[in-house]
Amino acid sequence: MTLRLRLLLLIGVSMLLLWGGVAIWMLHDLEQEMQRTLDQRLEMSAHMVAGLMSQNPAAWDGRAGKAGASTLNVPETVKGLACQVSLRGEVIARTPGAAPEAIDLAAPGFSDRKIKGEHWRSYTLDKLGLRVTTADRLSERNTLLRNVMVAAVVPFVVALLGSLLVLWFGVGSGLRPLERLRQILASRTPDALTPIENAPLAPDLQPLVNTLNHLLARMNETVNRERRFTSDAAHELRTPLTAIKTHLQVVRITHGQEAAVAMAYAEEGVARLQHSLSQLLTLSQVEGAFVWEDGHLVDANEVALLAMRDAAPDAPERIELDSDASGAELALPQALAVTALRNLLENALRHSPAKNSVLLEIRRGPDTVRFSVCDQGPGLSEEALVLAKQRFWRRGSDRGSGLGLSIVVAIAERFGGSFELLQRPEGGLEARLILPKI
Repeated sequence: MTLRLRLLLLIGVSMLLLWGGVAIWMLHDLEQEMQRTLDQRLEMSAHMVAGLMSQNPAAWDGRAGKAGASTLNVPETVKGLACQVSLRGEVIARTPGAAPEAIDLAAPGFSDRKIKGEHWRSYTLDKLGLRVTTADRLSERNTLLRNVMVAAVVPFVVALLGSLLVLWFGVGSGLRPLERLRQILASRTPDALTPIENAPLAPDLQPLVNTLNHLLARMNETVNRERRFTSDAAHELRTPLTAIKTHLQVVRITHGQEAAVAMAYAEEGVARLQHSLSQLLTLSQVEGAFVWEDGHLVDANEVALLAMRDAAPDAPERIELDSDASGAELALPQALAVTALRNLLENALRHSPAKNSVLLEIRRGPDTVRFSVCDQGPGLSEEALVLAKQRFWRRGSDRGSGLGLSIVVAIAERFGGSFELLQRPEGGLEARLILPKI
């Protein structure tokens, strides 16, 4: 079902139910009002005839004689009405066509009777021996009521149908800007992620256009990031693969010490390639829709101990721990918290002199936990501090994958944390990772 037809049915059914209920209510009140008016007519007619008869002395002293056949030519439109006047039980006047059975022996006031298959309603006035009865056929009343209802319902139905017709074209006209937007989007190429600009659209659609432009901008940024990532990854993986291939060729054509050295370099290249692939897989999972939740509580101190063990398995004394976050539970999976902190510790150990230690400081806040990794290395320039967070960026001849800090940034952004690199006044860098806690 189209949106246009759905809107028409929704509004049309609402109008039909609303105005139909109002019409039924009005017709019911109209019927009661008509019945009351017709009853008043009978009552007033009886009183009027009684008043006229009271002004005729001949009718009161019996000199009028018996009522004879009337010679009046009564119109068809009034043959449904009847009137009879009697004095002391003797009929002295009767309208032509009146059925005596309908009005004889009628009790004073209103009454309904069925005579010869026809329903009559009568009103009888009995005063000082003068009895006046007026009556009319209920079929005439029903015909009149039916005609009034038809006269009231037909314009309503015509107006309703006309409203639905106007509504059909109105909804179509109102949806025309949306159709133009659809055509604009349909005419774009699959790789066109530029914003929708200068489109002749209604102001009501501008929020939708702004949302679409925002979505297109994010998609464009994501596609460009993935393209750069793919290009950089291909370049970074090609270098160790080329080195491994070269060393294996050396092993093939040499023997002894030279072959052993070449094999050692090849194994180092394989390890470097394996580390780069592991980092790439972690980064893709963190930035993708991968579900990491494992249902386990993450203690900040436990994360620190695991990261220290992984970063310096052969020299744990090089990392000094200063923590006041005992019992602080982090609001992210343990594996990701350990990965982020391990990458920071590995970078700090790599760039600090072997005889110097690295300080890991953990501070507990109201809603967060701050991990500060301080090294005693040469530090970075202001420009390098910005570039260090980018993928595959390495300083000089650094043999790392260039993905460690990128993974830290991705983990922090995904779980509402933050990461920054700061130059220490006494030398070296401070890598500050702030993670939310439960």
